[in-house]
Amino acid sequence: MDPNDLIYDWNRLPGSFAYAGAHVELDDETLRDGLQNPTVKDPPIERKIEMLHLIAEMGIQAADIGLPGAGPRAREAVLALAKEIVEQDLPIAPNCAARTVKGDIAPIVDVAQATGLRMEVGAFIGCSPIRQYAEGWGIEMLLRTTAEAVTFAVEEGLDVMYVTEDTTRSRPETLKALYTTAIECGARRICLADTVGHATPFGVRQLLRFVRKVIFDTGEDVKIDWHGHRDRGLAMPNALAAIEEGADRVHGTALGIGERVGNTAMDLLLVNLKLLDMHDVDLTRLPEYCRVAAEICGIEIPHSYPVMGSDAFRTGTGVHASAIIKAMN
Repeated sequence: MDPNDLIYDWNRLPGSFAYAGAHVELDDETLRDGLQNPTVKDPPIERKIEMLHLIAEMGIQAADIGLPGAGPRAREAVLALAKEIVEQDLPIAPNCAARTVKGDIAPIVDVAQATGLRMEVGAFIGCSPIRQYAEGWGIEMLLRTTAEAVTFAVEEGLDVMYVTEDTTRSRPETLKALYTTAIECGARRICLADTVGHATPFGVRQLLRFVRKVIFDTGEDVKIDWHGHRDRGLAMPNALAAIEEGADRVHGTALGIGERVGNTAMDLLLVNLKLLDMHDVDLTRLPEYCRVAAEICGIEIPHSYPVMGSDAFRTGTGVHASAIIKAMN
């Protein structure tokens, strides 16, 4: 019997999104945002390099390799990872996080010049009303800071991904002004960050549509990234909504580790994209990707964790166990 005749897939009825004909790139944040979780360990550089190779094995196109502006140790780790990409010819486009200040961007320039590696800076700035209120910021300061940082990065030869923190709680007029300024100064990628996991799939779609219009009005070819968190447990449906709405790249971390309760789980995103015929890379080593991430970060994979948990393919229900045995026979 044809295996396809054994189930009826409601996900693929007429009118469903044609994932197989779509394209999205992935950006692995395990080695930067993932390590901002308050529980995980910051692994030694040798283990970070091991993880970097597994990221490449998964067919993930890009990776955030750190925030070198955080200090000498962070800078050394970023330099070592960048050298590994060059020396081993890893198929990974590296990016580094930075605040929108020259002092954070300059160390990334140094790494790029030391290795000859093309680098992208993810220059981030908070812009939601609550953040502006807490910091005492105004729109003029945000625009000035954006223009200075993006211009500096572009002049120093970096590709710029302009990241608005807490995008999903920011006013449209603020986003439009900031994105337009960043693009005019040379940013060619915009990252929409659901920094506190506030968004729902509906909100994601509305935001993507709005930002596409802002980009269209500039007349420039600018990519859109989606960066999600899972405070409300909606990171995966939000990531899929972003893909369906045309995001060019989606961020995630191994096992969903990250600040507070974490980010979109890259391993589960890979599985979902594979099941949706959108990721054609062999995922045989995905268990190793997850195991190494857990090991180097000093965490346990929960028994009930989807796909990779020890209980994922077990059952304690007699009726279900009986059906499985019958199917196997």
